[in-house]
Amino acid sequence: MDRELGLEQLRVRRESIDRIDVEILALINQRTIVVEEIGKIKQQFEMAIYEPKREEQVFENITRNNKGPLPDDAVKRVFERLIDEMRTVQRLKMKKEGL
Repeated sequence: MDRELGLEQLRVRRESIDRIDVEILALINQRTIVVEEIGKIKQQFEMAIYEPKREEQVFENITRNNKGPLPDDAVKRVFERLIDEMRTVQRLKMKKEGL
């Protein structure tokens, strides 16, 4: 394979990554909207933001449905970070609303 062909293959794959990243971003933003709704419900009923049992359910769901190639422990770390950011969204929203 010559260098030009290799560079072209990289370009095509990077364009694919860029499109996939935008799709992932859209899904993360959809998830954030639902998290904000959950935060409102928790706020209304004076429930804690942090729910370890629920987080374990999320981890079980994602690892059960993981078909790879990313290993379960890596997927879990990605979702740990995502969930942490979602808690931050809920806290900031509550703070913004003066609660």
